[in-house]
Amino acid sequence: MISLTDVLIIAAILFSLSVAGIFLNRKNLIVLLMSIELMLLSVNINFIAFSHYLNDMAGQVFVFFILTVAAAEAAIGLAILVVLFRNKRTINVDDLNEMKG
Repeated sequence: MISLTDVLIIAAILFSLSVAGIFLNRKNLIVLLMSIELMLLSVNINFIAFSHYLNDMAGQVFVFFILTVAAAEAAIGLAILVVLFRNKRTINVDDLNEMKG
């Protein structure tokens, strides 16, 4: 049987990896988007773990809303990434410091 602390430790490790991915790699926009998605995944794991532990369905309902927002964020983020790559020919964050089109 998997205990609540085991699941919370796994979620904390995923959250730490995503924060490290954001702070250590600030150059590649794809890695930044993947780190944000990993952060949302770790929050979802926490919601599901506490929902199961407390026998309450509210956490699982929140997970569906978070997954919907994460899917929309990924689609819009990748669309912006494609437009930036077409205009600037790079996805390096340091080269994307101008807001001119």
